[in-house]
Formats: sequence, C-alpha cells, structure tokens
Amino acid sequence: MQPSDRLTPKETQVARLVWEGLTNREIAAIIGTTEQVVKNYLRNTFDKLGVWSRLELALYVANHGGSQWKSAFDVAVGAEAAMPALRADPAI
Repeated sequence: MQPSDRLTPKETQVARLVWEGLTNREIAAIIGTTEQVVKNYLRNTFDKLGVWSRLELALYVANHGGSQWKSAFDVAVGAEAAMPALRADPAI
C-alpha cells in the first residue's frame, strides 16, 4: 500500500499541490472550493500521514515519490489553467 492510498482523491490532490508550492487560496481556486475546505483536507491529511505542518507534508510527498502521486482529477491541466489568472490578480 502506497502512502497516498490512505488518502481520498481530493486529499491526494491537495497534498500534491502543497508539494508543488501552492497556497491554500491557489489550491482552493484550482479545485473549486473555499480556503476553509482546503484547510479541512489538510487537517485530515496531516492526521492520516502523521505530519504536523505544510512543510512536513511537502517533505513527506517528496520522499514518497511526489511526482508519481496521482489523483482522480487532472491536476496538471487544472493548475496550468488557473495559475496565470491567480498570479496576475494583485488581490491574491
């Protein structure tokens, strides 16, 4: 069993996006939810993987084949489509 197999598809997606360096606001925009829901996914992920922070989560993902972590969602396409708009908006 892979570590990412313990997570739901959304938790896996959020963990990978944290590993890629995105903020909660950016992650929320990509997956189409609120920052609070992203925080909930992170809390559940921390509990399941035994980590305490975003940094520990990013290191955990990196040490467990981060680029191989897959989710039920097309992370690459979603991130690429959302990032120019997020980076161009000075309010974000």
